[in-house]
Amino acid sequence: MRVRKLTFVALAVAAGLSLTACNDDDVTGQGDTSSAASESSSGGSAPDASGKDGGTNGGKDSAGKGGASSGGQSADNKANTCRTDRLDITAQDATIDGDTEGTVAVTFKNGGSDCALNGFAGVDLKTSAGALSAERSGGASDPMTLKAGESVSFGVTYPVNDSGGSGVKVSSLVVTPPGETKSVSLQWPGGSLPVTDGSGTSVKVGPMGSAGQGGAS
Repeated sequence: MRVRKLTFVALAVAAGLSLTACNDDDVTGQGDTSSAASESSSGGSAPDASGKDGGTNGGKDSAGKGGASSGGQSADNKANTCRTDRLDITAQDATIDGDTEGTVAVTFKNGGSDCALNGFAGVDLKTSAGALSAERSGGASDPMTLKAGESVSFGVTYPVNDSGGSGVKVSSLVVTPPGETKSVSLQWPGGSLPVTDGSGTSVKVGPMGSAGQGGAS
């Protein structure tokens, strides 16, 4: 009986030691897991999809581009188009005796800073028979810069009314500078137009410089 009791006690002690060792291993394993989790949570920002660390975007905007504005030459380096409001626009009869056509010279005088003229002016006549648009005649002049205070003129030609009757009376001349949409209405300084069959306009507008000196006043 004594031998059996000692054996049973020895087995109980061994079992207790074994359970203690197992518990120690479990506690140690949990401690390692907690430590790993702690290192993971405090080890900086997580990698992004590209495999690089996350964080600031290096000073770039939301589109991934730098904050500096894009370059490029400004259009302000060229002379601005001559604006209607900055031009003194006048018209006078320039018909020479004996000519088969009448001529009205329209003059642009630059009342502002240097500006650019390129192409034909728009010309319309208001007549007793309705509105009449002038057609372009000849090739356009080369682009020009009209300096402050300078003038340039172009001609508006029309058939002379030699029928002996009153013909078609012109009440006003409407002029639109090249590249502009704003017009000015001037008194027509020329004569009347002959009555036509309405087959087309016989009023022509010439290029810049086609009447007068076309330069400085």
